[in-house]
Amino acid sequence: MSSTRKTVAARAVQPSVTAPATAKDQTDRELIALLQANARESTANLARKLGVARTTVVARLARLESEGVIVGYTTKLGSEASDRGVQAFVGISVQPKAQREVIRQLSRLPELRQLASVSGEFDYMALLRADTTMRLDALLDEIGEIEGVIKTTTSVVLALRVDRSA
Repeated sequence: MSSTRKTVAARAVQPSVTAPATAKDQTDRELIALLQANARESTANLARKLGVARTTVVARLARLESEGVIVGYTTKLGSEASDRGVQAFVGISVQPKAQREVIRQLSRLPELRQLASVSGEFDYMALLRADTTMRLDALLDEIGEIEGVIKTTTSVVLALRVDRSA
């Protein structure tokens, strides 16, 4: 029950790139890395850092966007805003015939940040962010009560050591 999806966001506030290998060459990969560090960087500064003409950067950005390597724009919150609340990864096992309904019910939870189908012990891995541990506890109860959910296992995030997501 796993599917491959290519998602890349870039060029506004904070990009996230799932597979730099989709870029055509080293300059593309370096351009994407620079955008990941600061997607608000001007094309002139990007060109200077890459050692190419500004028009080259503009053309490459246009090509990367048209080819779907760069597909969106996002904002990354500072540590003060992102440190509020509690995050948890929740492994969810589901009855096979209930998968669509379970996904529909989970999608309604505003605290759900990501839901991925995964291989291994669980069918899905959810990332939740709640304001308090009490709200997280209530969310876990809600998820456990969804028709078709067999089992959940939760790991609360204590500290984020590396974050390359947007």
